[in-house]
Amino acid sequence: MNHVTRWAALAAGTALSLVAAHGRWEVAGAAWIHLILLLRFSRTSRTLPALGGIALATVVSTTFWLYESGLPVFSPVLALSLFMALTGVVPYVLDRLVAARLPGAWATLVFPLGVVGVEYALANVSPVGNILSSLAATQHDNLPLLQLVSVTGGYGVSFLIAWFAAVCNHLWQDGFTWRRVAPFATVLTLVLVGGSMRLALAAPSGETVRVAGVSPARSVLEASNKALNGFPSPEQLAGADPDTVRRAFAPVNDSLLTATEREARAGARIVVWPEAGGAAREADKQRLIDAIAAVAVRTGSYVDAGLIVITGAPPYMRNETVLVDPNGRARWTYEKARPVPGMDPFAPGDGRVPTAGTPFGRLANVICFDADFPALMRQAADVDLMLVPSNDWYGFGATHTEKAAVRAVENGYSLIRQASNGLAAVFDPQGRTLTSADYFTTRQQTMTAYVPVASDPTIYARIGDVFAWLCLAASAALGAVAMRTGRLPVTPPPAGQGGS
Repeated sequence: MNHVTRWAALAAGTALSLVAAHGRWEVAGAAWIHLILLLRFSRTSRTLPALGGIALATVVSTTFWLYESGLPVFSPVLALSLFMALTGVVPYVLDRLVAARLPGAWATLVFPLGVVGVEYALANVSPVGNILSSLAATQHDNLPLLQLVSVTGGYGVSFLIAWFAAVCNHLWQDGFTWRRVAPFATVLTLVLVGGSMRLALAAPSGETVRVAGVSPARSVLEASNKALNGFPSPEQLAGADPDTVRRAFAPVNDSLLTATEREARAGARIVVWPEAGGAAREADKQRLIDAIAAVAVRTGSYVDAGLIVITGAPPYMRNETVLVDPNGRARWTYEKARPVPGMDPFAPGDGRVPTAGTPFGRLANVICFDADFPALMRQAADVDLMLVPSNDWYGFGATHTEKAAVRAVENGYSLIRQASNGLAAVFDPQGRTLTSADYFTTRQQTMTAYVPVASDPTIYARIGDVFAWLCLAASAALGAVAMRTGRLPVTPPPAGQGGS
């Protein structure tokens, strides 16, 4: 590969990476192809240009993802995202150090093992979970492939995508041999056949429950926000005239209560509000809960109400949900466990996912960004319905909801994500979209679906991140084997072509 071709591969890989991330303009196939080109550039360039080029590609891709998602590009969010992007260089470093010292198909495993290791570390250490780092989310529409996450978590799909890139690079470098292709081709075939059979033969059947998701009318919410423009911070809102705050909140709460009663009388047994759907001062919270309870009792429904509560002490705000049953009892009060860094001005909750038994199965609840942390979502793997009140923004709402489909398949439960300012959707335990509603194309976002309630905890729900741990162990083992083989050239350019 000559100088021009190498840099062309980097440029093409970087360009494809812009639509390879799970964003508004994603192309699922680009997630597979861009890694081939970036890995080829890394393997055929000298060390510093190779790693510098890959670092540049990951930074450009991440910055573009922030832009298309409507996130602030110049803020602590950017600094955190770019740091995470630079960790994406690690698999390429491992590939250069280890792959050249291993024989045959073993060499193709180094890169995907590194990719999984980085994804697992970010999902469990970073304050943003796997919202940015998961290749699996790019394949949310490929349901046969997505069934793999019920065994491996999202890491299995990421492994296959990265493995494909490593296999293609070995073929590019050494030519076609079945010995190099057969392991990957066999595994991918088994995954796709097994996933197709799971979709066809193990589809949810039996009991369903009618669930509704409601958001306040857009005109009412916009009027409320306009009335509160003079109080841009929670502290200022907490110190504002109580009657002014009540008058601003009341139309939004009334809109939600009216929609809840309408949908419950139409047959919904469970009604879900979005994150921060209703709002009240601490002194007025019980009055709002009583109004929700009155609707629940009159209609015989369960209401999972997302609320913002304005308090008198720092940080002056709580983000919580309250589940009210048909007897008017509050079955849980849950505070958001994972506030969005730099964006959510409140303290995190204790991170214990609540559950409640009902005639319609066991219910559980998290709030929006919580669902981007696989370990948190696995706490309630024995439930039937996972309720996820959410609140997004234009440019990010659809992709954020699509990511939640992966959690449903991982754990084997139906997932209801009522998302104001975004895309609300219901997924069955195999990732099928049962219904959806876009906040920005309706005057009042409402969705209804008959949702399967017979859950079946998956292998992943039972064993957790064993696959990711095995990948870390295998990466260490292959590294040890490579060290014992002695020092070899690190992916040198082909003879006579030099390097740069």
